[in-house]
Amino acid sequence: MRVLHTMIRVIDIQKSINFYTNILGMKLLRQHEYPDGKFSLAFVGFGDEKDHAVIELTYNWGVTTYDKGNAFGHIAIEVEDAYKACELIKAKGGKVIREAGPMQHGTTVIAFIEDPDGYKIELIQAGTF
Repeated sequence: MRVLHTMIRVIDIQKSINFYTNILGMKLLRQHEYPDGKFSLAFVGFGDEKDHAVIELTYNWGVTTYDKGNAFGHIAIEVEDAYKACELIKAKGGKVIREAGPMQHGTTVIAFIEDPDGYKIELIQAGTF
């Protein structure tokens, strides 16, 4: 067994694709429209789905808001340098909500950013966890 993907619902699929590809550097792996079901899917990731877990972006046509609840936490991504990653993300128009630095009760260097729909993404610096 292995993890295939994590699905998140998005309000504007093109805006989300832009964020995950242009700001985070993922690749758009596949995209498909389902007119009969009135939804669109896009799969993004850092590598091919046969070897990597990816993110499924789901756009339900006509939906303009979601209640995210309080159970979902965040998506975590390993980066070489969390400080530099934050600067690059800000330079590309991304939103950093917690600057890079050691976590409160440890030495792991982390940062948090937010995607266009408000999903939290934790950046974890390689070699610090």
